[in-house]
Amino acid sequence: MDEDLRAKTKEETDRKCPSCGGTMDFDPKSGTLACPYCGHAQEIPVDEEEPKIVEEKDFLSETNKENCDWGVEKKTVVCKSCAAVSVYDALQISDVCPYCGSNQVTEEKGADSLAPDGVCPFAITDKEAGNNFHNWLKKKLFCPKAAKDGAKPDSFKGVYLPFWTFDTDTAVKYSAQYGRDRQEKDSKGNIRTVTDWFPTSGTYQKSFDDYPVPGTERYDRRSLDMIQPFDTANSKLYKPEYVAGFISERYSVGLKNGWEIAKKEIFGILNNEVTADIRTRNAANHVRNLTMSVKHSGIKYKYLLLPIWLSSFKYKQKIYQFMVNGQTGRVGGRTPVSAIRVAIALIIAAAIIYAVLKMSGTI
Repeated sequence: MDEDLRAKTKEETDRKCPSCGGTMDFDPKSGTLACPYCGHAQEIPVDEEEPKIVEEKDFLSETNKENCDWGVEKKTVVCKSCAAVSVYDALQISDVCPYCGSNQVTEEKGADSLAPDGVCPFAITDKEAGNNFHNWLKKKLFCPKAAKDGAKPDSFKGVYLPFWTFDTDTAVKYSAQYGRDRQEKDSKGNIRTVTDWFPTSGTYQKSFDDYPVPGTERYDRRSLDMIQPFDTANSKLYKPEYVAGFISERYSVGLKNGWEIAKKEIFGILNNEVTADIRTRNAANHVRNLTMSVKHSGIKYKYLLLPIWLSSFKYKQKIYQFMVNGQTGRVGGRTPVSAIRVAIALIIAAAIIYAVLKMSGTI
């Protein structure tokens, strides 16, 4: 075996139950290391001198900001319990020995990567995630009934995904035109709507706290957005015990690229809010030609591991993947769509619109 590719596992995450000898995992319900066989639990030790909360770091002073291109790099792990050799993706921080079930948490910091600042531990179980999924699926109006009745999720996989969170104070300078509609008669006496346009400019300020950006591109961003938010304000200092029994990944999207993504998305949020602010302050019906310059200050960041339950179900030979927020139970993903249900909904909507227009005398 190539010694350079061997990853050492941490002693504290391969805890054996003192009662029955089973491997102890992190338990979402109790927040302890617990034995799944006999129920024995142990508190996760806390150093009285360590900070009580995960502290933000200064973005500008951080030198290690680049992406980590792990490519197809692999690492080998020798199990401390059974001496079996496992080969993992280099992105993985933790997994479980496929031979004896022992936890294998390796060094969280790579040669060219940062270590996690904190972790939001799992708070709901895989069973609760399954119940939430079925309740979510029942509410999907356009999902075929057969899919709702027959959907049986594959076994849930608990994964800690890397996220960057950013704090920033923004100062916006903008210029635009706002329009007010008014009614007037044309030469034939017909009523028409005319918009009068006026120039405007001003400033707008907003602070963002813990704005999240995934540190990975492996997962569907739309689904990830659907299961947010996470309670990052109550994250805990990273300890290997929290990821014991779960898969966890280190980031591949670096701090620099994460911030560029955050800036672009924050710009879009500010654009919408400034537009709404102009309309409100000027009693306007429209806003156009908005240009903005945004200045960021006080930029802070955290590198967190956030909990997600992953699973999928099959319908008509197609796999539909979904995910559940490991803190809140919120579900996101894609579902089958019934063309018949969509057509019926469109017909009903058209009938309602026609009825409303007819009652108002428009038609």
